[in-house]
Parts: sequence; structure tokens; C-alpha cells
Amino acid sequence: MLVFLAANFLLVLPSRYLGSGELYRFIPPTLAYLGTLLILPGMVLAALLGARTFRTPRKRGTRVGAGVGALIAYSGYFGLAWLTIALGLNRRDQAFRTVVFPDLGGSLTFYAFVPLTLLAMGLVIFALYSRGANFEQRRRLVYVGAALAVLAGLGVVGTDSDPLGILGALISTLAGAIGGYVSGAGYARAGGDDMIPPGANIRRREPRRKPR
Repeated sequence: MLVFLAANFLLVLPSRYLGSGELYRFIPPTLAYLGTLLILPGMVLAALLGARTFRTPRKRGTRVGAGVGALIAYSGYFGLAWLTIALGLNRRDQAFRTVVFPDLGGSLTFYAFVPLTLLAMGLVIFALYSRGANFEQRRRLVYVGAALAVLAGLGVVGTDSDPLGILGALISTLAGAIGGYVSGAGYARAGGDDMIPPGANIRRREPRRKPR
């Protein structure tokens, strides 16, 4: 999560000096709020995932981490925009005074967004935590979930092509991919020998020789 927050801050930092500064004033506070909402459930889900699964090759771990991180940040960003309109958060808190995709309210996309996103989330969670599915089955489920999530986001953009909102979605997705990549790299080496898959041919590290 810290990598996600640092990445989105660094990505928008140039806009503070090269443009009007609107992007800089909007993105970091918004994604910081999103990170706050996600950090506790994210820690619980990550702990459960680590307890239920074995270690994985680093290349696979970083790819899966980057993909899932991008998906969470993408859907989370659009979900926060949806909540801002649905609950009128811009009238209650100055942190939400900038409303992106303002024409979304009352549209067909507004009502379809939640079912699509929840279905996508369910498929991805099932793929990650199911013990009975092999890697190919998991990957297909994640692809279907990702397609539904992307469709929900594209529906929002198609309803209201707000440039600030689109830039925010791109930055959030990229920052999520960076954070997920780092998490995947750590997960690939987590758990020690207890988390090595049964039958895996892993060469043990030889003890370091003490200097004479």
C-alpha cells in the first residue's frame, strides 16, 4: 500500500509545476483515501492468501501481483467515484469537492456498475483462494473477472468522458500495478521452506562459509 501511495504521488508530482495543478490537488488525496479504505481488508486477505497457498516462482508472483494490484486500483478508483455521486460526498466533505464523471448519476451505467464490479471481485477472489483449481483455471477466472471490471470502468468513461477522471483512472491503475509488482516479488519468497510446494525441485542454499 505504501508503494501504491508513493507511486501515485510521484506520477502526478510533475503536474504541480507543469500545469494548472488540478491533477495534483485531486489525485493524491483521493488515492490516499482509497488506500485507507483498502489497507485493513487488504492485510486480512493477504494473510489468508499466504496461509492457504504455497510459494510461487518470482516471475509468476510479480506478474500476478501487478495484474491484481492494477485491477484493485482500477475498480477501487471507479468505485470511489461511484460512491461520491451516490452518497453525495462532495456536499459532506471537502476532500471530495472535485467530482469526476458528474454525468454518471441516474444513467444505466450507474446502476450496472455495482453488479458488474461485485461479480468481477467474486471471480478474482475465488480464483485466488480456491484450492481445487489449477493455475490455468485460476487464470481464466481472473481474465473473466478482469474483463468485467474493465467493462464497468469503460461504461463509466463512455457515459461521461471526463478528462480529469480518465487521467486519475490511468494513474491509479499504474500505481496499483507497481504496488502489486512489489508485493508479488515479496510473496514469491515468503514463508520459508514451510511454503515450498510438495514435490518441488528447489535447490537448497548452501551455508555461507565463515571468513578465516
